[in-house]
Amino acid sequence: MSIDIPSFDALPDSAFIRQSQLVQDRKRPTTPAPLPFSGPTLWRMVKSGKFPKPLKLSSRVTAWKVGDVRAWIKAQAAQ
Repeated sequence: MSIDIPSFDALPDSAFIRQSQLVQDRKRPTTPAPLPFSGPTLWRMVKSGKFPKPLKLSSRVTAWKVGDVRAWIKAQAAQ
């Protein structure tokens, strides 16, 4: 049984999105991702302050607010 995860564009700004949904995953190469870089690059950008910090939802779950990611994408397009 597979679970259909809505696309990034279909999520409300208040939703949370995890790393596997943000960047291209080698395990799922056909799944589209809104960010054009790898997981390690994402974390380097978070650490350097160039990408929004995620929220710790539980001890094992870290996620970003979709609205924060969209705002970052829009800011990058404006540069």
